[in-house]
Amino acid sequence: MLTTILAAGGTAAAENQFGLQAALKEGGLISQSVFTILVIMSIVSFYILFSKLFEQQKIINQAKRVRQGFWNSANLREGAAKLEKNSAYKQLVDDGLQAQDQHAKLTDPVEAHDWLHGSLARSEAAINSKLGGGLAFLATVGATAPFIGLFGTVVGIYRALIKIGASGDPSIDKVAGPVGEALIMTALGLVVAVPAVLAYNWLQRRNKSIAEDLSAFSNDVLGFLASNGAVKPTLGNAPAAKAPVKPAAATTTAGQAGGVQSRP
Repeated sequence: MLTTILAAGGTAAAENQFGLQAALKEGGLISQSVFTILVIMSIVSFYILFSKLFEQQKIINQAKRVRQGFWNSANLREGAAKLEKNSAYKQLVDDGLQAQDQHAKLTDPVEAHDWLHGSLARSEAAINSKLGGGLAFLATVGATAPFIGLFGTVVGIYRALIKIGASGDPSIDKVAGPVGEALIMTALGLVVAVPAVLAYNWLQRRNKSIAEDLSAFSNDVLGFLASNGAVKPTLGNAPAAKAPVKPAAATTTAGQAGGVQSRP
């Protein structure tokens, strides 16, 4: 029994000798710094991913509420009151109404359409810029993390070669630690980079879809303001127009068949 326990303890010690902690200890300050940088990159990447998903889903839910009841309002101010306080769509409406009020105060003649279009475009660009915040970091992580891991790999292989040259004994126990450290750094670089690239592409695609919805809503607001409320988008739940009823065909008698009206 005691022999079995001692043998198990010896096996565990041998396994721990080639584990992550042992590899980081073997690599020294450089490997530990590379490992720390990659871990920080991974944590920040996942934070950006989940925070942006929450932000995007919030705007998608706002778009659903806009389609349900915003254009049923009598005017834009009444419709904006139905939206959330910090809604992206409410910001577009408020900026459009503010631009309409500002146009009346301009001393230099400017077309109302151009002034409103520029104000709405600026508001839309501000929203899209906020949605894109943090994505540059994901792109940076996806592009640089493999090279940071590769740097750790180069350092590990270099240390392995130094050990071999110093000892003159190229046995596995002399090179396993540095080579294991090198492989771990390479794997960590890929583990950090791949999720960052996937998250960047996914979030960019969702931002593009949101930007298309915002652009369509901005055009609808512009048309409403430029026409003093005469132009509204077609509601998806509006009842379909009924087809005109054709008058019933006149009943003919046997006398009408020949073109001569029969008399009773």
